[in-house]
Amino acid sequence: MKLEQLYTLIEADMHAVDAVIRQRLHSEVALVRQVAEYIIQGGGKRLRPALVLLAARAVGYGGTRHHELAAVIEFIHTATLLHDDVVDESVLRRGRQTANALFGNAASVLVGDFLYSRAFQMMVDVGDMHVMRVLSEATNVIAEGEVLQLMNCHDADIDEASYLKVIRYKTAKLFEAAAQIGAIVGGSPAPTEQHMSDYGMHLGTAFQLIDDVLDYSGAESETGKRLGDDLAEGKPTLPLIYVMQNGTAEQAACVRRAIESGGRDDFVAVLAAIHASGALDHARRQAKAEADRATLALESLPASPYKDSLLELCLFAVARSF
Repeated sequence: MKLEQLYTLIEADMHAVDAVIRQRLHSEVALVRQVAEYIIQGGGKRLRPALVLLAARAVGYGGTRHHELAAVIEFIHTATLLHDDVVDESVLRRGRQTANALFGNAASVLVGDFLYSRAFQMMVDVGDMHVMRVLSEATNVIAEGEVLQLMNCHDADIDEASYLKVIRYKTAKLFEAAAQIGAIVGGSPAPTEQHMSDYGMHLGTAFQLIDDVLDYSGAESETGKRLGDDLAEGKPTLPLIYVMQNGTAEQAACVRRAIESGGRDDFVAVLAAIHASGALDHARRQAKAEADRATLALESLPASPYKDSLLELCLFAVARSF
């Protein structure tokens, strides 16, 4: 199933979120509007705001407060992308120039700050302390995850558990918060809120693990980024960690050298080692296990088309090619 089909149920909600985003992007400063609109209009799956909407509807919510919160989630995500691309010195995202490549690092960082602060203004307007607590904690944890990833760059001794911690912090935390606040706005009891939170965390982990796979197997026309970008930045992702722990001595040495030095000089040899060692299959199995845990977390949720869409997302997370 394609992602667009999963969004059919919430099509009207998604249009409402887009309207909130356009309204809340307004700034008297022209460059802020220009950079923010460039990154927001750059496409992407809009998965995190969709999670807010689906989770809220799945627990029986019938109002509209989740539109504002879904936009908050998208602003936080967009701010992290702006900052990520500066840190990683990226020049391509979703098949087009990154904001930092087009507008410069300074503008990207400062507009990222604008989006973070606008998100917090919107949280205050919602006026729910529980929601604010969840989102402020998530934003803090994501920042810690960014720093953890930075510390891990060019470190070939990172193990699988340490890498999974980075994923939980940097990527899965916002998925977790999105699903959780959908449950909160729907007035869910604490156990349901926890189950939705668990669902988001495991789903987000599965998505990132497949992103790791696609960095060594995806079609650049579909992923919108160059193959081997993680390797070029010296990031020890799961396929590389697996080769160092389970490949031949020669394969492990090749990957270690590539992580420690960064760049693309060893990309062909590393790619061969990844495929020969079964590293991508291992990462896919790990992603499937996370998706299965996400599915299990929804077990107590009453049957509905919205629950079905949440379950389909688990399948999509593992089967996707972009």
